[in-house]
Amino acid sequence: MMKELLKELLLIDSSTQEGANQAVEFCKQWLLEHELEPNLIENKGYKMLVCEIGEGDATIIFNGHVDVVSGKKDQFIPVEKDGRMYARGAADMKAGVVAMMVAMKELRNEKLGVKIQLQIVSDEETGGSNCTGYLAENGYRGDFVICSEPTQLGLALQAKGVLRLEVEVHGKSAHGSRPWEGDNAIVKAYQAYEKVLELPFTKESSEFYPSPSVNLAIISGGEVFNKVPDRCVMSLDIRYLPGQNPDKIVQQIESVTDGEVRISMMGIPVATESDNPFILELKSILEKHIGGEAVMFGQHGAADTQYFSAHGIPAIEFGPQGGNWHGDDEFVVLESIEKYKNILVDYVKIY
Repeated sequence: MMKELLKELLLIDSSTQEGANQAVEFCKQWLLEHELEPNLIENKGYKMLVCEIGEGDATIIFNGHVDVVSGKKDQFIPVEKDGRMYARGAADMKAGVVAMMVAMKELRNEKLGVKIQLQIVSDEETGGSNCTGYLAENGYRGDFVICSEPTQLGLALQAKGVLRLEVEVHGKSAHGSRPWEGDNAIVKAYQAYEKVLELPFTKESSEFYPSPSVNLAIISGGEVFNKVPDRCVMSLDIRYLPGQNPDKIVQQIESVTDGEVRISMMGIPVATESDNPFILELKSILEKHIGGEAVMFGQHGAADTQYFSAHGIPAIEFGPQGGNWHGDDEFVVLESIEKYKNILVDYVKIY
């Protein structure tokens, strides 16, 4: 059942808003056909669903997204080979969503001591604010959250914060044949970037990370060959560590440039404690299924866990095994989907 359901979901090109909404509708219909009661919600044209089972004072949220990054046409035709399913979104993260849906089906008639709320959303790849962010702001928060991002069945307790900056640098124009008469804004911007790489915040480390990262993502300046550019804007994508203060990072960057520093986006880091009771119970179940010690780590990228973390809700990324997400040969290991689903089911049953 699970493999066929995954294939059907992978056949939907959900790299557009329309396609992602279609994928949510598909999930809603499947849940209805299996005696569950999903509630479809729409915000700013983005569709999402919420489906709840169980009873009790605590709520565990299963959160997954069905939107995917763009891909080649043939990537939306799933191919099964050597125990893997290849397709856009196979790992990130339709396999995790399917496992959560099937887990809900298997648990629907069980007497549970906890509520399980399934959330399926359609805009994680473009930031998540219109779906998971909207749900969290409107009270769909729970007490513990599992986002089924691909983690090789490891527990991603932390995620770096996101700080996207634009630094606008000004110089002085001059004729291209006499550059010494001007002040090249592009050169000034790059020199500032080199100084940023040596700032104190870049040298800090933590339990899961050797350092934050700074990516010079875009540099825009200059108009023609024969003119010294007098304006340059560089865009920095900074992934900072849990515990670091983004305002202080901005202050440090302002100290090494006379340009204007503008924040274009900020996402908070996730830092769920390893001794959280929900984590300890999940870790125990996971280790029984994998026959070894659970791997706990920190993600470099951001996910929808950030929206729950902003409200103080412990949230983790935990999902099946796979590889090459966002790449040409994205795949999920089929055996791991079944194992992942079984872990979720056994975990819920202990409450």
